Amino acid sequence: MTPILGPDSLEVLSRDADQTRRVGALLGQLLRGGEVICLDGPLGVGKTVLAQGIGTGWGALSPVLSPSFVLVREHHRASDSRRLLHVDFYRLEDPQEARSLGLEDWLGDADTVVIIEWPERATAILPSQRLWVRLDFANGDRRRLLFTAQGDVYFPLLRSLRRAIFGG
Repeated sequence: MTPILGPDSLEVLSRDADQTRRVGALLGQLLRGGEVICLDGPLGVGKTVLAQGIGTGWGALSPVLSPSFVLVREHHRASDSRRLLHVDFYRLEDPQEARSLGLEDWLGDADTVVIIEWPERATAILPSQRLWVRLDFANGDRRRLLFTAQGDVYFPLLRSLRRAIFGG
């Protein structure tokens, strides 16, 4: 039997915000540095909730909050000098504004994990290899999360996330 989704995709149906946060935590535990995680979806769908889970699983010392008004929030963990950047492109008026943030220096840096909300607003600065997560409303509090490895560098991460969520 052939799976509906290919090896580059993983779909998760989340019952509520707590479960979305737990899925994020599982992903966060797998991040080693250099990853770019793009969170795409409509307003209020849970992008920041997923980012909070990623931060928790990664080991962020400070809570991951929406960076909407400051555009970039930097987080650290006790175990090493790596950092997690939580970026929000929602308020960008022009994609060129993203360049002024200096993100290109951090994208792909082996010591930095970058989570970007509203990445579609400045795709020109994003690396071609990334993990794209599309969040959509299902029914009620449920959310559909579609993880897509864009570039073969992200296939192992996606396989590990599949195992962490579903076992095997």
